[in-house]
Amino acid sequence: MHRFNKFALVSAFLGPALAAVVLLRLWPASWALHASLLAPRATSYSLENYAYLFSDPLFVKSLWVTLLYSVIVNPLQIGIALALALLTNAAIPLIGLWRAVILLPIAIPPSVSAVVWGVVFRPDGPLNAVLLALGLEQQRFLTAPNQALASIILVVSWIGVGYWMTFILAGLQDIPKSLYEAVRIDGANRWQRFWYVTLPQLRRPLTFVLVANTVANFLVFAPVQILTKGGPQGSTDLIMNEIYTRAFVSGDPSSAAAATVILVSTVLVIVLVQFRLMRAPEASQP
Repeated sequence: MHRFNKFALVSAFLGPALAAVVLLRLWPASWALHASLLAPRATSYSLENYAYLFSDPLFVKSLWVTLLYSVIVNPLQIGIALALALLTNAAIPLIGLWRAVILLPIAIPPSVSAVVWGVVFRPDGPLNAVLLALGLEQQRFLTAPNQALASIILVVSWIGVGYWMTFILAGLQDIPKSLYEAVRIDGANRWQRFWYVTLPQLRRPLTFVLVANTVANFLVFAPVQILTKGGPQGSTDLIMNEIYTRAFVSGDPSSAAAATVILVSTVLVIVLVQFRLMRAPEASQP
């Protein structure tokens, strides 16, 4: 009876979480895999949807745009977040206020942030007004193929940098002060203290931020849909926007499901590589 009560208690605590995982993660993933293997009007599994996607120039371009976007935005966000964490970890006046200002974009929904930046990027918006006041030419930002992706990167970074900074800042505050005192006594300068103490001690939070940031940036949708809808000329057609377009605009759920499976598989491969690269080096054997 005691064992049964213990099992019931554990089930009561774990039940809602397990149900959420099954209903919100496993079942949709299983459905997407099932749908991706069924071509329209087909009754048996095949790879027809995947072959169609990789022969479609629009999807291939979307995949390349997403990879290019990720290669740029991930190190950019992590670098800025690390710099801000180092700055806000220092004893400077009004540090609480500065941290709050940096974290403010987190409290704003991404869709609202995208709308605000849409106003900023308008041809008659405040950013172009500043450029004109400085004697520079107006820019098209969201309507120029060579500027739209950079504009999306700016918006997404403004939204996310403060969030990732909090994890790195927490890692900085966990580093024992005695380590810095020891290397300072040995004559290490500021750069050497950062390279040989700070970075190695931040390996775990940086690994988490790298992986979580990679996943989050592969799933970016709202800023693209609100600001550019994948244009101009497909220059901002990230894969999540492409999946949405195929499923809800073109009415092709099978190819959308296949694109989702490709997205998840790509993210898993990249995350596994990142975990391997960020793994702590094994201690050398005597």
